[in-house]
Amino acid sequence: MRTPFQRDRDRIVHATAFRRLTHKTQVFLYHEGDHFRTRLTHSIEVAQIARAIARMLALDEDLAEALALAHDLGHTPFGHAGERALAEVMQPWGGFDHNAHSFRVVTQLERKYAAFDGLNLTFETLEGLVKHNGPIGAAPADDHHRILREAIAAAGLTAPLKLDLYAPAEAQAAAIADDIAYNSHDVDDGLRAGLLKFDDLAGVPLVGRFVREAQGRAPDAARAIYEVHRRMITVMIDDVVQTARGHLAALPEQSVEGVRHAGRTVVAFSQPMQAEVAGLQGYLYPNVYRHARVMRIMRAAEGIVRDLFRRYLDAPDTMPPGWRVRAEGLAEPQRARLVADFVAGMTDRYAVDEHQRLFDATPDLR
Repeated sequence: MRTPFQRDRDRIVHATAFRRLTHKTQVFLYHEGDHFRTRLTHSIEVAQIARAIARMLALDEDLAEALALAHDLGHTPFGHAGERALAEVMQPWGGFDHNAHSFRVVTQLERKYAAFDGLNLTFETLEGLVKHNGPIGAAPADDHHRILREAIAAAGLTAPLKLDLYAPAEAQAAAIADDIAYNSHDVDDGLRAGLLKFDDLAGVPLVGRFVREAQGRAPDAARAIYEVHRRMITVMIDDVVQTARGHLAALPEQSVEGVRHAGRTVVAFSQPMQAEVAGLQGYLYPNVYRHARVMRIMRAAEGIVRDLFRRYLDAPDTMPPGWRVRAEGLAEPQRARLVADFVAGMTDRYAVDEHQRLFDATPDLR
């Protein structure tokens, strides 16, 4: 009834970790408004864009969609703030990386099937999941790559996954779809949150031209924002498709192996578009991601994650029964990794509830 990649996609959609993305932060916490992106809605938008790119490049849409839906499964509560905190407290025991955790979720931590741990995904989906940002075998030995290589080695998949080669084009389509999605919807959410002003964006790379076009043409602010959002997505997809067609046509071997050995990412922005995207990110970084309002909340969220990790590590009996049993008799390094797995799987609101249960005072995230 289904191809292997369709089965992968469906197993990802039915995974517990996927459902938890409903209440995991993208930029704004769940209580700040019903219309801001969460990790789940972000992943759905990435999947839509990845499918569109894959279709126009005659790639396998189901594989691209599966990878898009899975790419954020390893994210902690409170987004990158939670990841920073968990990486800090896990430093003595090997650190933490959300991409490596995504791999561990689909190969080990999802425990619902009678015959195996994980989701038993295809080779191509696992390959795309670990290499969607590029090869990791010959990459600089930074913490992120080291942690990911260690997780792959623990699963016994280092040799099969060909870490020194590029991922297939479907994984590259999912990766660039992630960039397209967050660059456009973070502008949308920033405007809705009042961190960005419509008029101030008129001179900003990539978004400015669409702001100028929308001004005076849309009957209200909400429609103007959406006009900008959809046009940004369209122009970035068009640029990626045209650029990728040229890169693919130039490959000496027109096959998946040709893509793996291309020596560069083939599904990518053109240089002019990459410069525009970089300019937009340079504007969003201080005005949205590092805005004083966002940073105040995220620093408090980091404190919640650090507190929870340390309490569970020191007192494993404070964890739920299933996790408590698994922690019994473990040496400290293994217990720390187990605690990190538990904390990383939490939603924002569950982390807050647990902190309130275990501590006399919990930071106010409003």
